[in-house]
Amino acid sequence: MFGARSKARELAERVNRLLEENARLRSELTRLGAMEIAELEQVRADLRGEIEALTAARDAERRRAEAEAEEWASRNAAERARLEGRIAELRKAVVEAEDTAALQEVGVYRYAHPLDDSVAYKAELAELRDRIKVMNRKDGGAVTATTRFTMNDSLTQGKRMVNEFSKLLLRAYNNEVDTLVRAMKPHKLSSARDRLDKTRATVEKLGRSMDIRIAHTYHRLRVTELELTADHLNKLAEEKERERQERARLREERQAQADIDREMARLEKERTHYENALDALRRNGDDEGVRRMEGQLEEIGRAMGDVEQRAANVRAGYVYVISNLGSFGERMVKVGMTRRLDPMDRVKELGDASVPFNFDVHALHFSDDAVGVEAELHRRLADRRVNRVNQRREFFYATPGEVRDLLESVAGDLLEYTESSEAAEYRQSLGESAKAGSG
Repeated sequence: MFGARSKARELAERVNRLLEENARLRSELTRLGAMEIAELEQVRADLRGEIEALTAARDAERRRAEAEAEEWASRNAAERARLEGRIAELRKAVVEAEDTAALQEVGVYRYAHPLDDSVAYKAELAELRDRIKVMNRKDGGAVTATTRFTMNDSLTQGKRMVNEFSKLLLRAYNNEVDTLVRAMKPHKLSSARDRLDKTRATVEKLGRSMDIRIAHTYHRLRVTELELTADHLNKLAEEKERERQERARLREERQAQADIDREMARLEKERTHYENALDALRRNGDDEGVRRMEGQLEEIGRAMGDVEQRAANVRAGYVYVISNLGSFGERMVKVGMTRRLDPMDRVKELGDASVPFNFDVHALHFSDDAVGVEAELHRRLADRRVNRVNQRREFFYATPGEVRDLLESVAGDLLEYTESSEAAEYRQSLGESAKAGSG
């Protein structure tokens, strides 16, 4: 716009100069009387044409300048809006950075929290973090202190010193909370609470001269954070244990099915062998051998029927009662159930490298409803559970004799039960230790 106006002024000045020149010439012509009227008219027409051309050029230049000015103004408005938006973003970032720096001064950091990946606790954690930040900001109430402390007889200097010392103690408290959160285990919640209580008491002791304290509301907020973290980790542990138990159950079922398939294959092979032998005896006319072989085939048929029934009945199996004197002492047993055709395979698995000695078997009771028998035994022994958190841990504080009486009342007559624990490896180990000590 400034360029257009300058151009217009230049054109106007030129027109004025031409008009002045024209007037001067006319005056000169009139004075001299040298030119004819026709000639004077032509000069005037030429001058008018030049004036009109210059005026048109001036108007065109002005319109172009105005168009450029409008275009520039439009671009400038968009750019200005963009820059204003960017300035707003930067101002927000500065405020956030200042807020983050202020929070970090008192030990509030953004870090990988154990609850970050928890869908169930995500919203609660976000709300908790917001409340923690609010209370840690200036005058947020996370820490309280006296306002009458003086330094060098100056309340201003005293207030500054109280604020700085309050930040230092609050930072130490928050760092302790973060350490406890990161190291949290489900079973450590009680000790973590106690440790945080002691930290709060230590802050109060160190800040006694300035009456500096961690506010009860803020302390309760951080304890809630510990409780949520422990609860989440406990549920994760339970989920992992369920997955482990489910894998163990599926592995047990696959093994049981493999046992059944192998047994059926063996019986099928044996039946084929006896059928071939029976055909040979019949061809030889050995009636006595035929009767004996038919009896063998009937026994094999019954055995195959029993195996098929076991395969069809998922509740059938063996309830076992075992102990491990060297590993767990005299008053602890494990009561479980297996669908294996040979239940000792399961007992041997349980006595692997995870325990120092093998298990002793007190009972292997077969039942068409082994699942129900096991569940009833567990119900009656519920108050004696060793692990009261994980119900899938089947250990109980009881003697083999006490479990025998329960099993007899639940399952009926027992064909065999051993109360004493052989614990051969354990007793031999004690003997070897005694020899080494006397030597």
